[in-house]
Amino acid sequence: MELGRRLPLALALLLVLALPACGGGDSDKETSSDTTTAQLDANGCRPVTAPQGAQKTEQKPKKALPAGKTYDVLIHTNCGDFTIRLATKTAPATTSSFASLVQKKFFDGTVFHRIVPGFVIQGGDPTGTGTGGPGYSTVDKPPANTKYTEGVVAMAKTGAEPPGTSGSQFFVVTAPDAGLPPDYAVLGKVVKGLDTVDLIGQLGDPSSGGQGIPIEVVVIEKATLNAH
Repeated sequence: MELGRRLPLALALLLVLALPACGGGDSDKETSSDTTTAQLDANGCRPVTAPQGAQKTEQKPKKALPAGKTYDVLIHTNCGDFTIRLATKTAPATTSSFASLVQKKFFDGTVFHRIVPGFVIQGGDPTGTGTGGPGYSTVDKPPANTKYTEGVVAMAKTGAEPPGTSGSQFFVVTAPDAGLPPDYAVLGKVVKGLDTVDLIGQLGDPSSGGQGIPIEVVVIEKATLNAH
């Protein structure tokens, strides 16, 4: 059900992304963080201990997010912060599920378990293994013209699942164009802190190929939903 399972490079590259564009611009390069320079290591992150993963099960939300508002999710990591603007109109089931999980602190203390430089960063698995999820799935089949470009955030799935299936694992595209087919539900797009995403995107072992083994622990310390 999840997109972030470890696969051979060619297949992994096809199964690791999925998100329609929802905005962006020069402001995407901005970032905000309470991390001070004195605390940072050579990679630009605050060193942390890897959290112990555990499977979590949550209830699937029954309703979409209320219309008339814009919903942003602030992802606070030990390498900086970035903000995802949710694509509520094109992916109502996906975004309501993600927002519900954020409010339940599902993502707090989870890691980016897959980092493929020049391609994507992937997280959202409570087990940290690339096989976990929330115990349910949603489906928002993306349009045929969906492109997975830099800053797009999409949901991971396995090749056996229908297009647009998602659980909790998500990926952020770091390539100009990931070249993926329109199979992955688009959660939204990074509208602030793209430089943080780019920093994290360099922390994968290039020799691991599509496996995307991180060379440093990157933890989602807190995810917060904001409506405006």
